[in-house]
Amino acid sequence: MRPELIQAAELLQHDTPEAVEQAIGLLQNTVYSFSMKLCGHPEDAEDTTQEVLYRSLGHLARIHDPQALAVWLYTVTRNRCWRMRRKPANAPSRTLSLDELMPDDAELGRLLQDAAASPEGNVLHAEQHHLLHEAVLRIPAPLRVVLVLHDMEELNTDQVAQILGLQQGTVRVRLHRARLAVRKEMSRVLEAASAKPEAAAPQEEKPRRSRSKSGKQPAACRELFANLSEYLDGRVEPRTCDQMREHIEGCPSCVAFLRDLRTAIDRCRSLEVPCDQAIAPRLRSILTREYLRMLGMAVPERLSSNV
Repeated sequence: MRPELIQAAELLQHDTPEAVEQAIGLLQNTVYSFSMKLCGHPEDAEDTTQEVLYRSLGHLARIHDPQALAVWLYTVTRNRCWRMRRKPANAPSRTLSLDELMPDDAELGRLLQDAAASPEGNVLHAEQHHLLHEAVLRIPAPLRVVLVLHDMEELNTDQVAQILGLQQGTVRVRLHRARLAVRKEMSRVLEAASAKPEAAAPQEEKPRRSRSKSGKQPAACRELFANLSEYLDGRVEPRTCDQMREHIEGCPSCVAFLRDLRTAIDRCRSLEVPCDQAIAPRLRSILTREYLRMLGMAVPERLSSNV
């Protein structure tokens, strides 16, 4: 769970204007950032933040547990975003199959070359965060919401299942496909962004690496690719984990793919979309003022005049 939500829950217990204002600010940033990661439209995120928090004011004083606060807040925000239903551009309308997300021989070859050429090549610079956001918005909504809640909002599988009304096993399946999907999309986005202008000129087409006779990766690699999220999250039985580790250490392709997937997950966990500073102070003042009035507390003059 994000530390901001734990801090906000603690601040709301102080019942002072300063603590309430700080808590509202933390909740405001959380709701706005979640809305932007999920839907990608600033206007919708602003409307969602204002509506969700305004409607939640009556509940905040009764919620003392940070986990309960998180489940409540993300549930109502997700429902509001879903009602808007303005789909991000280029987002597919269907859930992707596991086979569609598996790397082919050519992609594994590129990953091996990249790993050998520059270990720092996968570092995501600050100016590239918008590219990551773009990649996240391109994956199907049922996968995206699980990815955002689990890897970006730092909720555990049980909390995500509560918010979405899903079985925990379904959450784990969607999380893995979401990670594979955003890894593939991020690779495409970064490759397109780093292409030089002269690359648009006609070039001699390079022969593609041939795939295996079956057109698929070896069975052992495919089985491992299908369970990498469980392996990375430490959810595999020790004996199975040892078997997977033994295979990975002896398979350069699996090493490269595992490294690339881990990088994609780390990038997602680093993505932040803060509330617009031109709007945040005014909205925070309005919400704080209303919350203090609901509690029957005096509203400081600075908040009364900041409209």
